[in-house]
Amino acid sequence: MAGPLTTTRDMDTLPKLLKHHAQVRPNHPAMREKDYGIWQTWSWSQVHDEIMAFAAGLSALGFERGDTLAIVGDNRPQLYWAMAAAQTLGGTPIPVYQDSVAKEMAFVLQHAEVKFAVVENQEQVDKLSEIMPDCPALKTLIYKDPRGLRDYTMDFLHSYEKVQDTGRAFMKEKPGFLDAEIAKGKGSDLGVMLYTSGTTGQPKGVMLSFDNILITARNNAVMEGLGPDEDVLAYLPMAWVGDNIFSMGQAYVCGFTVNCAESSETVLTDMRELGPTYFFAPPRIYENILTTVMIRMEDAASWKRKMFSYFMDVAKRVGTRILDGKPVSGMDRLKYAIGNMMVYAPLKNVLGFSRIRLAYTAGEAIGPEIFSFYRSLGMNIKQIYGSTEASVFICVQPNGEVYADTVGKPAPDVEIRLADNGEVQFKSPGVFQAYFKEPQKTADEKTADGWVHTGDAGIFDDNGHLKIIDRAKDVGHLNNGAMFPPKYVENKLKFFPYVKEAVAFGDKRDAVTVFINIDIEAVGNWAERKGLAYSGFQDLAARPEVYDLLLDCVNTVNDDLAVHPMLSSCQIHRFLILHKELDADDGELTRTRKVRRRFIAERYADQIEALYDGRDSVYVSTEVTFEDGRKGTVSADLRIRDAKVHKVDEPLRKAS
Repeated sequence: MAGPLTTTRDMDTLPKLLKHHAQVRPNHPAMREKDYGIWQTWSWSQVHDEIMAFAAGLSALGFERGDTLAIVGDNRPQLYWAMAAAQTLGGTPIPVYQDSVAKEMAFVLQHAEVKFAVVENQEQVDKLSEIMPDCPALKTLIYKDPRGLRDYTMDFLHSYEKVQDTGRAFMKEKPGFLDAEIAKGKGSDLGVMLYTSGTTGQPKGVMLSFDNILITARNNAVMEGLGPDEDVLAYLPMAWVGDNIFSMGQAYVCGFTVNCAESSETVLTDMRELGPTYFFAPPRIYENILTTVMIRMEDAASWKRKMFSYFMDVAKRVGTRILDGKPVSGMDRLKYAIGNMMVYAPLKNVLGFSRIRLAYTAGEAIGPEIFSFYRSLGMNIKQIYGSTEASVFICVQPNGEVYADTVGKPAPDVEIRLADNGEVQFKSPGVFQAYFKEPQKTADEKTADGWVHTGDAGIFDDNGHLKIIDRAKDVGHLNNGAMFPPKYVENKLKFFPYVKEAVAFGDKRDAVTVFINIDIEAVGNWAERKGLAYSGFQDLAARPEVYDLLLDCVNTVNDDLAVHPMLSSCQIHRFLILHKELDADDGELTRTRKVRRRFIAERYADQIEALYDGRDSVYVSTEVTFEDGRKGTVSADLRIRDAKVHKVDEPLRKAS
């Protein structure tokens, strides 16, 4: 059990909390980073000194109260420190998605009137240098990693270390300056500005105060019993609101340790070494991990597969009941204990989940089967429902009330109501201040008395738990009047390890059809075991054997949908497998990997029509963006397959 919180609500900014931890737990680990295979550690006292030096250096370079500071890069201690340094001086940090192309970054930097930017490496320096002429306010770039930058002699470019050296000299000249700046800060001040992913248009700058972040972070920490002994892994984008709550807000409220992965490619390895106690991942991460497990089991010896299958059946039957403290027979407890020794504990150890006390998932609906898989292993994974505009937490599943098909009850101090059209609306201490420079959009999303429109359609069940059906604007109706929630259908498909992404169609149509993206790792492994040769993604996706494999998945989804009274009409009638992965660089996904439905409907209009007009194949030619920024074209003839559809006994009457 984690230790108690030592912070209080009058410590209403992150810099004030930083000072507290440096005094109360100076030697407790605050941050770690894996660099060149070795974990480096900084205590709270050391982190305080690093941040103060950088804040003073920023001030010496001309950074003033009210200025904005862009942060661009992977999760690095120095970038987190730069955020806190800007806040120390009364400025606003604006983390930017590090994989954004230069044009996307230019919009954010222009819109936010960014004057200073702290970036990770040469790649980000090159991007920002390219767009500086289009961002007149941007005058200063500071880089963390000097590799490749030795010959860069631009006057606006500074190294992180030199800024800190300048800051240390500045502090000697003005010893009380930073303490005075910290004292000026208050909870109502703007703490951070986070840009939405821009699913339906240009990103919006969400203005969150310190109160928004810290009250919400504290409420959740108290609810879950979080304290300074937690270890979290920071690997999700710093521009995402969740990372700001978990790696900044809660870390500073609780005083726990934030661990930065070496790279996005080493996250699973780093997690095994670290063994976090508190973990967050979107559904796709849990899906990818489960896919890896299933692939390995397919390659295991026959006796291992049989043992795994037997004990997983035991876990599915009683694992979640044991986790929730519900009654289970003595024989089942014995079987589960043996399974834990033989299967569950070794599996969690290999995945790095052995020490997890609390895990969350959010962002998209997680497949019930995937969710139940992890809980059956004894892992306390819970769903939360939130948004950037809420400072994350809207709903949380309480302990002992964790269900695969709900997102829980209102989080502490959160009120929820359902509009007449089923839209979920909320009011909470985390409600954002406004959209930057967007008074009309702010008024459209946030009422005068503080209620926020989520755009999600939901219902409350008999236990008082909220169920999210889909985005309210995405929930449609088939021509027979039946409700059509595309995300629900897509998530049913994405449970299968062979399906990486799916896009369902059906609104104002007679039937449901889908595009499918294969998971190249899972399908490639399957093809190798079958002795099926292929030359690449496009070739593999077009193979008849792969279509047969995916047809089994689609038919299984239809079996499940057929028995659901409200969703039986949503069975998938036809599908095709796309010739390329849906990609954020091609505009098909947001940077948080959400499908841009409108864009896909326009780009693939002919392919969608082919799913409905009886064709058995359709030609497609698509522009793609390569990693080096070059453009190209990928063309293919896509097969279309019919699925097995069960007869609906009592079709719903057409909506009036």
